[in-house]
Amino acid sequence: MRALVMDEIAGPLAVREVPTPAAPRGGVVVEVRATGLCRSDWHAWVGHDDIALPHVPGHELAGVVHAVGDGVEGWRVGDRVTVPFVCGCGRCVWCRQGDAQVCPHQQQPGFTHDGSFAEFVALHAADTNLVAIPDEVSFDAAASLGCRFATAFRALTARARLTAGEWVTIVGAGGVGLSAVMIAKALGAHVVAVDRSDRALQTATRLGADHVVSAHEGDVPARIHDLTGGGSHVSMDAVGAEQTCADAVHSLRRRGRHVQVGLLPTDTGLSGVPMAHAIAWELDLLGSHGMAAVDYPAMLALIARGALRPQDLIERVVTLDDAATLLPALATASPAGMTLIDPRR
Repeated sequence: MRALVMDEIAGPLAVREVPTPAAPRGGVVVEVRATGLCRSDWHAWVGHDDIALPHVPGHELAGVVHAVGDGVEGWRVGDRVTVPFVCGCGRCVWCRQGDAQVCPHQQQPGFTHDGSFAEFVALHAADTNLVAIPDEVSFDAAASLGCRFATAFRALTARARLTAGEWVTIVGAGGVGLSAVMIAKALGAHVVAVDRSDRALQTATRLGADHVVSAHEGDVPARIHDLTGGGSHVSMDAVGAEQTCADAVHSLRRRGRHVQVGLLPTDTGLSGVPMAHAIAWELDLLGSHGMAAVDYPAMLALIARGALRPQDLIERVVTLDDAATLLPALATASPAGMTLIDPRR
């Protein structure tokens, strides 16, 4: 099969023929019909994750079951499926209670094993991790869910507990941030979107943001406090930088809730979060790490009936060869939507 292969950290990427994976026991092989190009893939490429080389990136995917391993009960060849980017082992207490996103033995396609920037990908613990794609939902729409919409959906609903009428500040209007704008509006919340890109802010406005704030304006939190009458009830950092995290936390009103979605990589593994402010204002600081397969049906139902339209965020569909050039540039890119890869092109 053809795959996009990483041979060295932060080195050139190459598309070449590699062996097609076999279905593991309890798992499946999926023929990839669409897969998203995400900033998290850049984090792996630049060395922020512990990966074994050579390596195939890619963690946002949708496709068709191609082969089924021994022990799989719920899936057959030809099923239309997607999968969370965090896959549980299916055996531990967290998986059994529906929290596979924090499984201590988790697998992550494109990180702990070869991912979906290929014609085929092997996935583990299929009965725990696979998600059926409704006929009304396209492969492209489903591929956009695995990291972006699913991450934003759980962060805002299960973690930050956003409710109708509340203000939410979303810092970063890329794939996750724009997904969060759409979800927040579907929940009846008021949205302030922050980004450094005018184009991204224009897209956020088109998708329903009540206000947009340029990160170049200066004192971003002060601007948000003015717009919201004292600060947001909820904030989300969808970028993962010290400044964006601080701006999001400082944008909150007293006793507000911040949810951190963007990774905060540093050489030491420590990050500068304004804890003194969090203590003084009694803020809730929450982490959110994807969403388990058992939580997908509610989100898919919204998509199937048109209340959420992830396909509206798809900016372009590219080839594996295109992705070899685009992935290293994600650190400085300012996309106003999603890029998908069709490995069959």
